[in-house]
Amino acid sequence: MAAPLEYNRKNMPFRRLGPSGLRVPVFSLGGWLTFGGTVVGDPVKDIVKIALENGINMFDEAETYSRGKSEEELGRVLKELGVRRADIILTTKIFWGTRGGPNNSGLSRKHIIEGLRESLARLQTDYVDIVFAHRPDHTVPVEETVRAFSWVIDQGWAYYWGTSEWSAREIEEAYQIAHKFGLHAPVAEQCEHHLFHRERPEGEYRTLYKKYGLGTTVWSALASGLLTGKYNDGIPEGSRFDTNGKFFSERVKKLQTEEGRRQIEIVKTLTAFAEKELSCSVTHLALAWVAKNPNTSTVILGATKPEQVLDNLKALEIIPKLTPQILEKIDEIVGNKPDALPSFGRPGLDIHGRL
Repeated sequence: MAAPLEYNRKNMPFRRLGPSGLRVPVFSLGGWLTFGGTVVGDPVKDIVKIALENGINMFDEAETYSRGKSEEELGRVLKELGVRRADIILTTKIFWGTRGGPNNSGLSRKHIIEGLRESLARLQTDYVDIVFAHRPDHTVPVEETVRAFSWVIDQGWAYYWGTSEWSAREIEEAYQIAHKFGLHAPVAEQCEHHLFHRERPEGEYRTLYKKYGLGTTVWSALASGLLTGKYNDGIPEGSRFDTNGKFFSERVKKLQTEEGRRQIEIVKTLTAFAEKELSCSVTHLALAWVAKNPNTSTVILGATKPEQVLDNLKALEIIPKLTPQILEKIDEIVGNKPDALPSFGRPGLDIHGRL
């Protein structure tokens, strides 16, 4: 039997997950569209192993990823590697389920409890560190959802819960219910955030960051690969848009529109800027840019081979280089920074006082 794999922090920085005491790595690894789908067997182990040897100890899953196969692959690999459960952070998400049936999806108390129980079995673990509500369920009272997530935490099946792609109003309602009834409130939101998608994470959520200390676990920081420059001249064979063509069909069509062509031109400009000003690739710039945001708790990476993990981690070297001046230049290139809240003509406050 192989010796247990020891986690190596290396130079990975850690941050608190929102207002909680849980420390998460700036970069984590997810199984969406890879584990159990385009990547199975030993290659999954190779990717997870290289992640653990290079500072990544947080792994993000969902019951719906490859209809449960993604969780199964990760659970198998972690057991085969002999990783100490206390050394890693496991997350999963509940909503879509793995099969049909009126109660096998959504955020009812029934599905949250039964869905999480099944996820734990696939992951071969007694608990996850964080369980996310993968989407809001408008057919279930929010109080029922909050009570169910609070209950699974009380059972020790999860330590924290969060939301994913909920509106600010929906997250606020969850907080109010939790506070009213003494239940566990969400500590994080898993949202899409990248240089082409900023309004919700930077605009809509801004009051939640300030009021509750909410943190984000970011997915699609590279806009599904668009921000790597790989789609500048079409769809390369083996790329995500190629291997998951049906899923990304609308995104592929968008590349042919005026907006899509404009985004590709921005990527080309960002590529030249990254190489000239930061001596890095546009991939590293894009990842570092999301990680630089103070409300980002962790950025979830996706990988189909170990080399991608190592290459993406080079973004750690770029984060300190993103000075206010550099960030301002990036904003000028992309031209989509969310507007500040209106002051309605009132003069600004002293920057050293309480805002």
